[in-house]
Amino acid sequence: MMQTENSAGRSIDYEDAGYPVRLKELGDAPKKIYYRGDVSLLGSRCVAVVGSRKYSENGRKTAFDVGKAAAGAGLTVVSGMARGIDTAAHEGALAAGGKTIAVLGTGVDICYPAANRQLKERIEHEGLVISELPPGMPASRATFPRRNRIISGISEAVVVCEAGLNSGALITAGLAEEQGRYVYAVPSGIYNKCALGSNMLIRDGAMPLVVIDDLLHDLGVAVSSEDKDLSDMGEDEKKVYEALLGGGEKTVDEICRQTFLAPEAVNGIVTVMEMKGIVWTALGKIFLAK
Repeated sequence: MMQTENSAGRSIDYEDAGYPVRLKELGDAPKKIYYRGDVSLLGSRCVAVVGSRKYSENGRKTAFDVGKAAAGAGLTVVSGMARGIDTAAHEGALAAGGKTIAVLGTGVDICYPAANRQLKERIEHEGLVISELPPGMPASRATFPRRNRIISGISEAVVVCEAGLNSGALITAGLAEEQGRYVYAVPSGIYNKCALGSNMLIRDGAMPLVVIDDLLHDLGVAVSSEDKDLSDMGEDEKKVYEALLGGGEKTVDEICRQTFLAPEAVNGIVTVMEMKGIVWTALGKIFLAK
């Protein structure tokens, strides 16, 4: 059968040549996939980056960085476009100028959550949005666990960045293990309630992702060792960037002392650099985006 069009997008059938080979390995593979965007991404090398809607700032940052590193290395980042960790993973991939696939628990013409409308539109233009559900189908308790098998099914590996005990990301990880995919979890402190589930995955045998480059090495993807290009930074941005080199974290006051810039100037520069994806901020500290 040929790919078909509908008012909300297009669809591809199980028998079509472009149907993802990995997904066909599943006993309950969807017979039809509805999509918006670049359907050829279903044939690319994919890694899923997932986690909870409830998250810590460190978990959000980790998801963004993993998505950015994977996409920057040429992998397609797959997630569920939910609030929190999923959203950060998609945003990281897009920040790298890479590709990402959002697997929905609704029809492709519905944006859930509504707050992610701009993100969904951007993924439709720069990546791919897919669902096994027909257009017009709303979200329900049953649709999200079902879509998780597709997230893991089209991916070579699943990274759980941060997940609580009741997170759907744990379902995705379990499905990935059953499907024979690599399963990683990012370790966190034992008092981080947002990460109890992901920590338990490590206890139960998931590979701890301590360094993002380990994921890329395991998948046989070249890791760039080039330094960040400073050519598109202003002189004051370069001063702030150089002050942050060497890792760790710095406050605005510490950067002011090192760069001799005024606090209001540093705050403005950091805001611009964060928008560019060069730095990120949390709890009054400023970090380099790796």
